Amino acid sequence: MSAAVVERNSLTLEPTRGDRLALAIWALITTIALAVLALIIAAPLTESGNHAWFSSTIYKAFSFVCHQIPERSFHVAGHQFAVCSRCTGLYAGFAFAALIYPLARSLKRSDSPRRIWLILAAIPLVIDFVLGYLSIWENTHLSRFLTGALLSSVAVFYVMPGLIDLSNLLAERLARK
Repeated sequence: MSAAVVERNSLTLEPTRGDRLALAIWALITTIALAVLALIIAAPLTESGNHAWFSSTIYKAFSFVCHQIPERSFHVAGHQFAVCSRCTGLYAGFAFAALIYPLARSLKRSDSPRRIWLILAAIPLVIDFVLGYLSIWENTHLSRFLTGALLSSVAVFYVMPGLIDLSNLLAERLARK
């Protein structure tokens, strides 16, 4: 009878401490990614809404990670996004993939896919960049956005397991002290 009790208890779906930590990490990363994407889109909207001090702060912050060339950026309300179209794709792809990550892969898994998938996801971006740089192909806002989104959405499947694994290791170390 005790074996039946153990077996029944092993089938319970109560989340463990590791499950809760993984969920918290996923929620934090997804929230940050969506907030960054919101800031990218908020910059031109606040610029057009006479909040130049706020938009200039956003543009300045993103100037450290993006060239912000107007001809290579999406525009809304007559003002450019805080980053170029390729960077917008990188941030949007990461945010979307992070959002749906638990639907595609269990948060309990800390293994990463084979690296070949990340390399394959980078190839379209590299081709789009090189052909545009060599003036063989005129890349567009859409090609830049899509190649960036592809790479970053695949990158989520490497970043998220690593962060979950790291947080579990840190939690274990802190629990031992």
